[in-house]
Amino acid sequence: MTGPVYKRFVSLRQKKRKAFAVLIDPDKVSVSQISTLAERCNQADVDFVFMGGSLMVSQHLDECIQHFKASSDIPVVLFPGSPSQVSSYADALFYLSLISGRNAELLIGAHVVSATMVKSSGLEIISTGYMVIDGGAPTTVSYMSGSAPIPRDKDDIALCTALAGEMQGKHLLYVDAGSGARLPVSDSMIQKISAHTQIPLIVGGGIKDPERAYLHCKSGADVVVVGNAIEKDTNLIQEIASAVHQQYIKA
Repeated sequence: MTGPVYKRFVSLRQKKRKAFAVLIDPDKVSVSQISTLAERCNQADVDFVFMGGSLMVSQHLDECIQHFKASSDIPVVLFPGSPSQVSSYADALFYLSLISGRNAELLIGAHVVSATMVKSSGLEIISTGYMVIDGGAPTTVSYMSGSAPIPRDKDDIALCTALAGEMQGKHLLYVDAGSGARLPVSDSMIQKISAHTQIPLIVGGGIKDPERAYLHCKSGADVVVVGNAIEKDTNLIQEIASAVHQQYIKA
């Protein structure tokens, strides 16, 4: 069920290139702001846009995606916080299993409920091992999932979790300190996971400046994701994109 979007992730890994994804939570933007965000993403050569949130109370997911895609060719990948967050207007969907937690609902339960809807959506489905890491503060994802995050200094636990996800057949790994994290995922944890796994690695949460994004990429992340910081300052889109992309320009 994978397709062109997943091939882009795999190509990054194979060519040792780095990518930048902007996370847009429809609960935190108005439809009227989407076109401006799309233009900024275009100017910065953003590689992916991830769309979704933990609650989704705004009920305008479809409209946000349509407005974005009317102004940009950047792939839009759904980052769903619940089975209801499926839109056929996107390009692909991260089919997230919370492999770091012990909540059966988010390991397989929600997937059973949503399976027929997801299958009939026509979306490219990317099976994703989702790992939540302690970011030094309670986050929405840890609260909503009812699962404790992996301690940020337990690199071995994170590695074994990542390996288990890879061996179960996940297409990629998404390691996240969560929205509102005070601390990002540690570079040592990223290095360990990247060095011992073969599938693409996405890292997000707690990235507040270009330097942190650069260091995450240098440590082994194939894609870095930023959401909260950009909500506060959209100028960071260009700055972080430049920091991420300069690594393979130099190479």
